Amino acid sequence: MLKRIATALWGNFESAQEVKKFAFLASIFGLIIGVYWTLRPIKDSAFGSIVGGGYLPYAKILSVLVTVIVVLIYGKLVDMFSRYKVFYGIVTTYAILAGIFWWCFMDSQIGFANTVANPNRIIGWAFYVWVESFGSLIVALFWAITTDITLPESAKRGFPIIMLLGQLGNIFGPGILNTRRLGLLHSGPIIGICSVLMFIIVALFYVFCSNMSKSELSGYHQDEDTPDGEPGFFEGIKLLLTHKYLLGLFFIVSVYELIITILDNHFKQAVYETFASEGLRSAYLSDYAVWVGIISSACVLLGINNIQRHLGIVVSLILTPLLVLAAVVWIKLNPSSIVSSFWIMTCSKAVNYALNAPTLKQLYIPTSKDAKYKAQSWIEMFGSRAAKGSASFVNIQRTTFVAKFGPMDGISAFLTMTTAVSFGLVVVWLLVAMFAATAYNKAIKENTIVC
Repeated sequence: MLKRIATALWGNFESAQEVKKFAFLASIFGLIIGVYWTLRPIKDSAFGSIVGGGYLPYAKILSVLVTVIVVLIYGKLVDMFSRYKVFYGIVTTYAILAGIFWWCFMDSQIGFANTVANPNRIIGWAFYVWVESFGSLIVALFWAITTDITLPESAKRGFPIIMLLGQLGNIFGPGILNTRRLGLLHSGPIIGICSVLMFIIVALFYVFCSNMSKSELSGYHQDEDTPDGEPGFFEGIKLLLTHKYLLGLFFIVSVYELIITILDNHFKQAVYETFASEGLRSAYLSDYAVWVGIISSACVLLGINNIQRHLGIVVSLILTPLLVLAAVVWIKLNPSSIVSSFWIMTCSKAVNYALNAPTLKQLYIPTSKDAKYKAQSWIEMFGSRAAKGSASFVNIQRTTFVAKFGPMDGISAFLTMTTAVSFGLVVVWLLVAMFAATAYNKAIKENTIVC
């Protein structure tokens, strides 16, 4: 019965080893996403309580600058060490830093016990940027390794399972590890638990690498020649700027993040205005994270990946921009409802994780190793952060609109402007998505790499 259901949803797996491979990868990804989505609401609630919610756009801009440094270090590490050693080293570093943040937040002077928000409290800025970089770097590194060891047809079967376990992590991470459920006054102890979970991720990845056959660790054009000479720090951005296909992926990722960041800021400001303490804000945002996971999981279980299997990658890529545009319009029509913002953000994130994200990951399969590891890091780390930073410059103007027109009219005028801009971006997004899908299909059909 279960086998028939799995076959109907994801297709026939070729061997028990293939099933084992994706079971391991899905478990690792589930833990990564569980940790990230546990930390993500804490990041926002902690920043609002320690620094002040009005400084949120500036924090996103700061994260762009930090991401540039992180990407450069990451590119150098990929040149110097194997992909597996890079994973071990980076995740271990984040685990140690999580322990340090736990110690700081438990301190009565610099931690959550000090309830006076002040932009000079460096710990709030540092924690925000650290969580943002974790979400970008670790997830991007995981997918770079996964796409590098997976064939296109196998990806169609296995990637939805990885995403499903990721969404289960999204549900159970913030669902269990939140202040209300654990009876905590603040989120400090939860950060310590996340540190332990990161060490478990490292151990599980080691078990995966030690138990998989060589054939399951080989991917598309695995034996391709690599260029002589050591690539520089900016090899990834050189690849990005010289290949239209990679620029297309950069645009798709960036536009999504730009539009969603504007909607997300609208939602977070409503949360800051509605809830007074860090614990209450964290609990509410954890509920939001849980519902993102529930809806994403439901989409995967109901076979949303069949859209790609039966209708093709073009349809998969153009659905998300259409749904995002609908979300923008809905927020414009219901600007004062925190409930509307909650569900719009929940559905927008869920559809992206369940449909758009796994489809985008497949687009990296017919690319070179440098494209997977270096260009992808620029696209998914720097591109994502740069888009959020650009959106944050836009979000800063919200204050100007409110000061000029008043709270209600100012927010309405601001949303009118952002809705018009979003509409134009979505039109271009649709065209770029169709171009990327066409190039992908051509490469797979001819058994070549795009770049």
